[in-house]
Amino acid sequence: MQTARVILRPEQLNLVLERLCYQLIEDYDDFTDVYIIGIQTGGVRLANYLLDRLTQITGKSKTDFPFGKLDITFYRDDFRTSKKPLTAHTMEMPFIIEAKKVILIDDVVYSGRSVQAAMTALTHYGRPSSVRLLTMVDRRFHRKIPVRPDYVGVVVDALDDAYVRIERMGAGFQLVLDIKN
Repeated sequence: MQTARVILRPEQLNLVLERLCYQLIEDYDDFTDVYIIGIQTGGVRLANYLLDRLTQITGKSKTDFPFGKLDITFYRDDFRTSKKPLTAHTMEMPFIIEAKKVILIDDVVYSGRSVQAAMTALTHYGRPSSVRLLTMVDRRFHRKIPVRPDYVGVVVDALDDAYVRIERMGAGFQLVLDIKN
């Protein structure tokens, strides 16, 4: 049996996303040499939302924010142990990140393995001057790899077998914690 608990309703989630946008604006001002890269798939959805909001707040065009979609499927340290066939996602990195500032975006940071795989994948596109990690959900007590996000929407401390997901609700989204009983 599984129960679900809403952690953030759409209005609350929008406030968290708004805060994250303003933190980025505070740190990067005009976003010169800043590249936004979403990790497929949840990180890309989050990055797209943040980009839309950043364009509204700053008055800049979406093309003023270099944006990439990073597929980490075959960079994971556990991809050979998967019991089911893996499905790769679109990789869209139409630029080199050499000496650029990278904002790496993922929806949930859990064990840290996805972030480690993303860092490995990024090396194929150059050596950035900096990489900062933004996540909507930090599951900090479940880390296997020493990773700590720079920008965090919410911290969720829950049991190991709990699952955090972002689900569509009407015109917005809500953050839900699924708990196995």
